[in-house]
Amino acid sequence: MFSKLWNDIQKGIIAPVYLLAGLESYFIDETIRRIKTKLEEDGEIETMTIDLDEKPVDFVIDESDTIPFFSSKKLIIAKNASFLKATDKTKEKINHDLTRLAKWLEFPSDTSVTIFIAPYEKLDERKKVTKQMKEHAVYMLAETPKEQDLYVWVQNEVSAQGKAINDEATSKLIEMVGMDMLHLRSEIEKLCLYLGEDTNITVSLVEELVAKTLEQDAFKMLNAYMRHDVSEALSIYHDLIRQKQEPIMLVALLASQIRLMSNVYYLLTKGYHPQQISKQLKVNPYRVKRIVEDRRKVSDDSLLKALYGLSEVDLQLKSMGGRRERFLELFLMKPL
Repeated sequence: MFSKLWNDIQKGIIAPVYLLAGLESYFIDETIRRIKTKLEEDGEIETMTIDLDEKPVDFVIDESDTIPFFSSKKLIIAKNASFLKATDKTKEKINHDLTRLAKWLEFPSDTSVTIFIAPYEKLDERKKVTKQMKEHAVYMLAETPKEQDLYVWVQNEVSAQGKAINDEATSKLIEMVGMDMLHLRSEIEKLCLYLGEDTNITVSLVEELVAKTLEQDAFKMLNAYMRHDVSEALSIYHDLIRQKQEPIMLVALLASQIRLMSNVYYLLTKGYHPQQISKQLKVNPYRVKRIVEDRRKVSDDSLLKALYGLSEVDLQLKSMGGRRERFLELFLMKPL
């Protein structure tokens, strides 16, 4: 959907009002960038950002209807359009004049482009204002692409920079970074810049340059422990200790990973596919995929034993003194 919208923008077909909803900020930021770039081709523009959590929608309408003095066009970005979702009683309510908004949507100003941003997973379809916005504005829902679509997007982004990335390296990149497209694009730019005159992004380059998260290190450490590779498990653990990571936090991460594995295996027995499990548990699909691949190597009994052992380490860390890092180290050295 966004490819069609971007093609229209490139052709100069720009609507007076847009509604960009959803949690995938990459699509929202990229759409705003493209609209701004296209408008600037016709001359200087005025750009204004208004937070609708702080100012009423009347402020947006007034600014849009005010003729720009020093440019041919205004670009108004109205973020946090919370009046389009279910009422959030935890926030101070701003008095938005939605009746005035509805009238304005029918005849918006032709000297401005107004972009409403609703960074929420879902809009409240029952609200009249939501229907009015969808009817009169160009509406797009920014969702993270499905696994295969994201895979293709990564390879297209790399190709656009004159480089190439093979299937294995693409999988590793998404596994390490996750499905945040802004973060992925940033890492792709870094990898391509590092290559210089070379053209191929390899798995080893991804592993070398992409910053590892603490969760990923804990995942690797647990996997090494579960397959009885004491040497690798201790090597990862000692590296984390040198990085000043607290043993008690590492215990919590390991326990969290075991619970995730247990939930994945339970849903597998219920007939769920990995993609469904990922959506149900709200976890990176590549993480779920790795857990599923290791299913035959891990028994339910070993998971319970590991979780029980970590609970003992947690108790020791909270109640005993001495060299705190030794408690988890001893756990990693004991066989399941």
